[in-house]
Amino acid sequence: MDPSSFDEPQPEAVTPTAERVRDADRTRADILDVATTEFSEQGYAGARVDEIAAKTRTTKRMIYYYFQSKENLYLAALERAYEMIRASEREVDVQGLGPREAIRRLAELTFDHHESHPHFIRLVTIENIHGAKHIAKSESLPGLADPVLEVLSEILRSGRAEGEFRDDVDALDVHMMISAFCVFRTANRHTFKAIFDRDMLDPRYRAHYRTMLGDMVLDYLTAR
Repeated sequence: MDPSSFDEPQPEAVTPTAERVRDADRTRADILDVATTEFSEQGYAGARVDEIAAKTRTTKRMIYYYFQSKENLYLAALERAYEMIRASEREVDVQGLGPREAIRRLAELTFDHHESHPHFIRLVTIENIHGAKHIAKSESLPGLADPVLEVLSEILRSGRAEGEFRDDVDALDVHMMISAFCVFRTANRHTFKAIFDRDMLDPRYRAHYRTMLGDMVLDYLTAR
């Protein structure tokens, strides 16, 4: 058969509408990237939409077109920051692991994510200063953590069934314990160093603290 008789695969046609959607998504993501940095460094009150516009490939008018207000932009940045950690938690594979190994894997994932996303920690700190009044308006965040809490609950059930874990701890307790260590390490980095002359994010201590977190959670879960 003549090879020329086969049709060459053609690139997928891109419609003007699809391209506009992609452009809008890229613009929105660009705005949120800059807004996340600006809000986390300047706080809600200190951040300026003018400054965010100046650092993006768009205009102040376009920012208001996408987000309508500064508060909505701030909330969108918060929502995306939480969605990113929840997405990474959903991707962790604990299938085939024993309960001890699974708990350690989840703890290490949170450790890695918080370390590599310091703006997330700052945004959460700022929102707590505001009494969570902005995040309380979010329609997407309630229930966002349910999948990881379900995974944690299943790991705890497995650990109890095997006689390894205590039975007076729930998934939210473990989530809080892991988050507390990871948030403290980043949020209090500078004051801790000023007082104790130790940088908790110094690469020399990274493996030590990463192991310490897993040990701490497991020691508590297996305490009698």
